[in-house]
Amino acid sequence: MNRRFIFITFAALALLIVSASDASACAACFGKSDSKLAEGMNAGIMALLGVVGAVLSAIAGFFVFIIRRAATHPLPLPSETLSPLETSKA
Repeated sequence: MNRRFIFITFAALALLIVSASDASACAACFGKSDSKLAEGMNAGIMALLGVVGAVLSAIAGFFVFIIRRAATHPLPLPSETLSPLETSKA
């Protein structure tokens, strides 16, 4: 029963592959750059580039923010935070 099912499945798959018509390349791959498919693909590429650019810009902006904040609000040195009386107790 199991072998028969596998044979029928492979036979159906082979018949499907043999009976399929020739596949053609899409308009963008075939070289027809004025089709709607090529315009849509170009728009998708530009949208993805925009998203990647926005994320990288946000990361760069975050680092610029951190650098500016560190320059305007420096951390005090540990010896500057304690008074002389407190350092003698420690």
